[in-house]
Amino acid sequence: MASLCSSQVIGGNSSVGFPKFNRSGFRSGSCRIGFKIVASETQSEPDLSVTVNGLKMPNPFVIGSGPPGTNYTVMKRAFDEGWGAVIAKTVSLDAAKVINVTPRYARLRAGANGSAKGQIIGWENIELISDRPLETMLAEFKQLKKAYPDRILIASIMEEYNKSAWEELIERVEETGVDAIEVNFSCPHGMPERKMGAAVGQDCGLLEEVSGWINAKATVPVWAKMTPNVTDITQPARVALQSGSEGIAAINTIMSVMGINLDTLRPEPCVEGYSTPGGYSSKAVHPIALGKVMQIAKMMKEEYGDKDYSLSGIGGVETGGDAAEFILLGANTVQVCTGVMMHGYGLVKQLCAELKDFMRKHNFSSVEDFRGVSLPYFTTHTDLVQRQKEAIRQRKAIKKGLQSDKDWTGDGFVKETESGTNINSVSVWMPWTVSCWLLPPHPHHLACPVSAGGLRMIQTSISGVPPKISLWAKSRTHRSQEDMPLFRTQEQSSLKSQRKKKLPFDTNASIIVLLLTSSSVEPPKS
Repeated sequence: MASLCSSQVIGGNSSVGFPKFNRSGFRSGSCRIGFKIVASETQSEPDLSVTVNGLKMPNPFVIGSGPPGTNYTVMKRAFDEGWGAVIAKTVSLDAAKVINVTPRYARLRAGANGSAKGQIIGWENIELISDRPLETMLAEFKQLKKAYPDRILIASIMEEYNKSAWEELIERVEETGVDAIEVNFSCPHGMPERKMGAAVGQDCGLLEEVSGWINAKATVPVWAKMTPNVTDITQPARVALQSGSEGIAAINTIMSVMGINLDTLRPEPCVEGYSTPGGYSSKAVHPIALGKVMQIAKMMKEEYGDKDYSLSGIGGVETGGDAAEFILLGANTVQVCTGVMMHGYGLVKQLCAELKDFMRKHNFSSVEDFRGVSLPYFTTHTDLVQRQKEAIRQRKAIKKGLQSDKDWTGDGFVKETESGTNINSVSVWMPWTVSCWLLPPHPHHLACPVSAGGLRMIQTSISGVPPKISLWAKSRTHRSQEDMPLFRTQEQSSLKSQRKKKLPFDTNASIIVLLLTSSSVEPPKS
């Protein structure tokens, strides 16, 4: 099962009601996708439909390449159950060279010591690509597109290191009317022995050459399926995009040895007393897949933000929440393969229902509303250290009432005053309004979160204060070691405003400290 995967994310092209995909127009960068973040305020039924690279699907759930897409009957079943798209099992020109063995699966269970009663969390396969004649598979592609002209069918292909072979395979596959092509650069077992699969995906030089052949020939969208069995997955992903691919699918299975039978002392799965490392999938790979997809998504956003590239997230999807995690990282659609083998084709109904529940909870009306929302919250460890230092400093300063905070401006920044002014509330106006809070036990000291844009004005509601008060403030962002004077006013601001809307404190914003007194005082010198 060279292309077995537990879950993935891709894009598609509807053959009804949508224009023919134009690769040259796509590469011009005329269509901008980016990672838009928009939260809807409506309570309408969430819309699961997605359109990626011109391919429209009713939902983002796609049958991943493997046994669930091995023939016409099962692919028809997938469409009937409601899957958004189907990726067929990987094909090549000469199926006679593909010889599978039995058994070819092994499972890891959550029960102690591999108890047979435990939940399956890991699945290893040593299955190869399709061993059915290419002519048979192509005929079934045509039959399927005739029966479901408005549904997305994607061919998964793999060939040896031979330009003419790749070109012939692409031409013959496209003649069937498939909507897109996924190129298997990632099968970790069996096929690399023929310089196929991961043998290409792990060699950026080879990948660039082969990907160039493919994209020069193909007229439909092309996705390059990445192997996780590399040090930096962004490198081959970048090469595939630079070579003309419209999208990335990640990840394929992880090279593994499932285990050793402690009774026979032989490895699993055992074929005539022997085994070979295979591809690992299912729930246990989900965190690894999320990490790889996050890395690719960040690279794509930073380097290709103005291009309509798609991302197909793969690995361990069995619930709507699993799928939501991939989409939150920037994936366009989610493929499921091992999950279908374990739970059946009807799983898609559960996935759709659970994803809609998630969207209702967060008031998202479409998949695009939350795609990539979580991606900006990944940073470097060095930045995490600095952020935590700043947060700790702020918490300590607030707890101590900011009597003295040398980290900000040195001695004297916050001074006690002789006035017993009792401050009831203060709101700081900027492009928007934020809330300030008192710093007990000092009634004259307030901390206010502000953006780098600075303050527009201050509104106060103060009891027992003369008409004129003195306000001064200084601010320092977490990225600057210098304080910035903001303003000083002798006039008390208006006490009322009907437009005020307080927002919660943002720990990422700057902090200013206000000192309100009943007499005119000069702010301390910088």
